[in-house]
Amino acid sequence: MQNLASGSTLPRVPFPEDAGVSSKAVLDFLKEVEDAGLELHSFMVVHNGKVACECFRAPFEPKYRHQMWSVSKSFAATALGIAIGEGRLTLDTLVLDVFPEYRPKKRDEKLEKLTFRHLVSMTSGKSPPYLSPKGENADWIKAYVNAPWYNEPGVEFRYINENFYIICAALVRVLGMSITEYLTPRLFEPLGIVDSYWETDNRGVEAGGWGLYCRTEDMAKFMRCYQLGGQWEGRQLIPEAWVREATVYQNPCDGLHKACRYGYGLGFWMNPGEGYRANGMFCQFGIDFVNHDGLFICNCSLAEEEILQDLVFKYFPAAFIEPGSEQTAPGFHETLATSNVEEAPAASRRVPALENQIHGKTIRLGKHPLLEAIGFAFGSIPAIVNAKTAVKPCQINDIQIHFEEGGLRFSWSEGAQKNDVFCAMNGGYHEELIHVGGIAYKMLCFAKWNDDDTLLVQLRAIETIATQRFTLKFSGSRVEMKMRSTPTIESIAEFLFEGAIFLFKSPVILKALRMVISLLPRIAEPKARGKIKR
Repeated sequence: MQNLASGSTLPRVPFPEDAGVSSKAVLDFLKEVEDAGLELHSFMVVHNGKVACECFRAPFEPKYRHQMWSVSKSFAATALGIAIGEGRLTLDTLVLDVFPEYRPKKRDEKLEKLTFRHLVSMTSGKSPPYLSPKGENADWIKAYVNAPWYNEPGVEFRYINENFYIICAALVRVLGMSITEYLTPRLFEPLGIVDSYWETDNRGVEAGGWGLYCRTEDMAKFMRCYQLGGQWEGRQLIPEAWVREATVYQNPCDGLHKACRYGYGLGFWMNPGEGYRANGMFCQFGIDFVNHDGLFICNCSLAEEEILQDLVFKYFPAAFIEPGSEQTAPGFHETLATSNVEEAPAASRRVPALENQIHGKTIRLGKHPLLEAIGFAFGSIPAIVNAKTAVKPCQINDIQIHFEEGGLRFSWSEGAQKNDVFCAMNGGYHEELIHVGGIAYKMLCFAKWNDDDTLLVQLRAIETIATQRFTLKFSGSRVEMKMRSTPTIESIAEFLFEGAIFLFKSPVILKALRMVISLLPRIAEPKARGKIKR
């Protein structure tokens, strides 16, 4: 049984049935995941407060944090709930009472009515563009205030990421500290969440609606605290009144894709059947089966949320049984321990003549200014990961490759940022740390020769959903580099279109969107051509 590298852990049992979980159901679930080729990174099943089973599919491990996407909203909402419990503000506090300097010269009646209840319940009426400016000089609050209205506050649900940024920005002002500083003694330290990370704007305010990184077990402990009414080891960490209000149906959200049609609370989605969940893009789930004292926690890289959600709800809560009522399935622990997202890379052959020719030379690529302008640079981190970061990504360029025993050293620049990683070629991965857009990413790196003139370099940002693969084809002094990322641009494009169907009713607009989205793979993953500088 794998344990967390740091912080307190939930109690474990030797066999799932000891905690009242069917190992057969878990194996059946995992088999369907593997047969469908779903990139499920990790999952954990908790029943009666005990970890019944956990699976970290190689190369993922318990020690790694994971990008949580919109699970961040549940944590931001919790910060709001704790602050309300301390009397610092209320759900009915007006946003402009916290930010009076953003009151427009021409009175905006809708803005005058906007409260924190509207923000946290996703009924703000505001509709900022998904890719609204997040650069180093952008004023995120001003951009939100100036964004168009889709309705009066409190009338209509619409899922707006920036609502939760405004919550965080307001809390930072009211509390006089960052959200992380505020939550550390009140929530993180008691739960043993020791080194979470949250992306911020250019002023150091947490993004709120996205950007949180923590471990699979961290999410399990967070959800268990909610399951216990906000208590943990005898302490009331989250106000019980907040837990009750946040985790029940507050607003309908008809029209969204199937996985999200059961209503929304305050930073949490309602489940089909029973309970609620923290839910992040690409299938980051913290699901509470309230009638069964059970949790299902997972981290994943799958754009089509419904596929995994349907699988989870197919097997849970049915997998919760009376403790000891079944025998553990043969080979259970071995099956979980050997499940993987990808096979460990085999040793690569070497191509001495070409390696000597390109060793230490600089590869200068042609630029893609359009991609950089819209924030989708041809970079080392797939654009979907850093599309909303405060520092815009830049194109990878000025590549140098130094061949060494056991692998190669791959170095490059992205704007003013330079990075250098060792890529294993003798089997397995090599772990490195790079910095892109002001954020540190742990990378698992390997390289191999596909043939006599084509080199593959793979960089997996192990704490995110993403992998970047560069294929460099050499012909004399010329180089053609192709980029391919996981999750694929095609799956992301299809996910975006499915969401657009419920936002835009006009057939003309949808037809135009379909055409634009169909072009995304060619736009976002173009070929880059360059030369080896002598």
